[in-house]
Amino acid sequence: METLPHNAALLIVDLQKAIDDPRWSRIGPRNNPQAEANVATLLAVWRRDGRPIVHIRHDSVEPDSTYRPGGPGHAFKAEAVPLPGEMVIGKRVNSAFIGTDLDEWLHNRGIGALVVAGVITNNSVEATVRTAGNLGYDVRLVADACFTFARLDRSGRLRTADEVHDLSLANMDGEYATVVETAEVLGEVLR
Repeated sequence: METLPHNAALLIVDLQKAIDDPRWSRIGPRNNPQAEANVATLLAVWRRDGRPIVHIRHDSVEPDSTYRPGGPGHAFKAEAVPLPGEMVIGKRVNSAFIGTDLDEWLHNRGIGALVVAGVITNNSVEATVRTAGNLGYDVRLVADACFTFARLDRSGRLRTADEVHDLSLANMDGEYATVVETAEVLGEVLR
């Protein structure tokens, strides 16, 4: 793993109030209850050091989506509210790179490394990380600053949120990203 450059961007994916809607946990509870606190810690360090921050906001076009603009869930969660001057990019699909100017924004600033956190691990986080990896970015995916929910597999068997999360991380680690923990990232940036 290369050393994390000073201009590595913190990319926070879809950390909006929508994710607290009970519909998301109807099959089973989420994992990583400390994820938002870890995101807040990363944000504080990035802000203190003047590092680039990008907030990804899901702007769903689905009428019943908890992420639909104008609805109560569209707002960012308290731990991830952008400050003035921080980049906010709205997206309509899972990957933050599809249909947005994220890649151009990063390239125009010479940013080649990303630290990714947010939700849902096996959905928008994974889609964003896979695209970033394919585009050549050096990606650190912060496992304990992401979370997901329990799901039923194709045979109808319940998979816990931890199982879904861990398998998604395993799919990405070494291929599209390096999976790390918050403490590891802080160890790199606080040297």
